[in-house]
Amino acid sequence: MKEQFLKNLKDVFEIEDRELAMDDKFREYPEWDSLAYLSVIAMLDEEYDCQIEEAEFKKLITVSDLFNVISKK
Repeated sequence: MKEQFLKNLKDVFEIEDRELAMDDKFREYPEWDSLAYLSVIAMLDEEYDCQIEEAEFKKLITVSDLFNVISKK
């Protein structure tokens, strides 16, 4: 499940030239912007049936934090 999640996240960020790590701070990716934010929210909903409130999302720092949210739902 983790590998598929990382693949989905790479697709959202349109990253082809590097691998993502669970301890990456996703907001520090050069690709991070408001559109990426909306795309991550949509991917979590569509792929994992996981709806997340903005206040909860703001607390997430790393890729691992994102993964833990879908793992708990």
